[in-house]
Amino acid sequence: MAKIKEVYVCGGCGYESPKWYGKCPSCGEWNTFEQQILQPASPAGGTKKVTAAPLAGAAAPCRIGEIDMEREIRYKTGVSELDRVLGGGIVKGSLVLLGGDPGIGKSTLLLQICEYLGRELKILYVSGEESIRQIKLRATRLGVESENLYIVSQTDVDTIVHTILSQKPDLVMIDSIQTMNVGAVSSSPGSITQVRESTNAFLHVAKSEDIPIFIVGHVNKDGAIAGPKVLEHVVDAVLYFEGDRNLPYRILRAAKNRYGSTNEIGVFDMQQNGLTEVENPSMMLLSGRPVGVSGTCVACVMEGSRPIFAEVQALVTKTGFGTPRRMSTGFDYNRLSLILAVLEKRAGYFFGTLDVYINVVGGLRLDEPAADLSIALALISSLRDKPIEEGVLAFGEIGLGGEIRSVANISARVKEAQRLGFQKCLVPQQSLKQIGDIGSLSLDVVGVSNIRQAASLIAGKE
Repeated sequence: MAKIKEVYVCGGCGYESPKWYGKCPSCGEWNTFEQQILQPASPAGGTKKVTAAPLAGAAAPCRIGEIDMEREIRYKTGVSELDRVLGGGIVKGSLVLLGGDPGIGKSTLLLQICEYLGRELKILYVSGEESIRQIKLRATRLGVESENLYIVSQTDVDTIVHTILSQKPDLVMIDSIQTMNVGAVSSSPGSITQVRESTNAFLHVAKSEDIPIFIVGHVNKDGAIAGPKVLEHVVDAVLYFEGDRNLPYRILRAAKNRYGSTNEIGVFDMQQNGLTEVENPSMMLLSGRPVGVSGTCVACVMEGSRPIFAEVQALVTKTGFGTPRRMSTGFDYNRLSLILAVLEKRAGYFFGTLDVYINVVGGLRLDEPAADLSIALALISSLRDKPIEEGVLAFGEIGLGGEIRSVANISARVKEAQRLGFQKCLVPQQSLKQIGDIGSLSLDVVGVSNIRQAASLIAGKE
């Protein structure tokens, strides 16, 4: 009789070990190991001989030039922000994982797109968390009344797969993968094995039947998709919903996309009747900006092909402790320390005994180095207590020598600044040649080569 083998698998990275560890040797996470029982090997001994005989149902390879691409392979969702993140729409046969904090709007978004897609497509919505009456209540509130939307409340994967194969829908939505259960697996729903096997079952259906499937995934306390890391490798696209549940704005971002760019973002506004698109995020983020207050500056970062403008706020004040405090919200803390060191060494501004606070309004996170210059100017403005003129925009990367280095997509940033009504734009000196005919612009584009020059232009002489 074959001996049953037990292994322990890390839920964070999939590392396997014959014994239990409190801390994973691979990813360093604590208390992530779960026990798994491997099926015994076949009792037939020896090595199986491999022959060249064709197998039944084997797929024959074809030349890449013979693959037909004439017919449309994407479905438009009716939500342009979602289509942007997906790379142009839902690809047939794709498996998309949608994650985010509880209550962020994952189920709401999927149910909303059913109204538009249901005009021409047959949609199967599978819920393992809500009854069909609860889904009907939410659909009524969102105004979803499509006759082609079918609701199923089920958690057994085999039953769901059988329903998909018999009903032949054009689109399937699974909410959520952590509630699904494979009968052949002895572990409880939500475990590493159940999540992995359930996803593999849906992947097989999506690829074999050419049916796109959306999967909702829960996240852990660190914000990552709960379950094994291999889950994100199996699916075709991983979308994250970001934002504070106490704020109305949501940002949809692609962490992985086999059919499009991962740099695009979608911006939504959570209202009583569901999620609405924000076609101009810059105007939303800049609304309510104070006038005549020191320590504020407008930054511009690129999210894919879209320039996003955000207000950066800085507060510099005397510290009440022996060690000054540094706090940053929406901007990298280590990058802030670098900028403060450059301002002290290269520009002569002293922050050694002062508390420094940085905040990016609207919940946006500025990860691009182009935000360095606006952060530095906001710090100088707060230190001097002199407000920056209204209508001034600044972007550029700051080097350790105090120089302002060029950034990409200068023309797109300047044109968007002109469209929003800015009067002055501070850009790196080396980037002026990328703009083209500056005289045809309605705003004043000024090139700066170092941080001292930029500070003298926005706050006047001391």
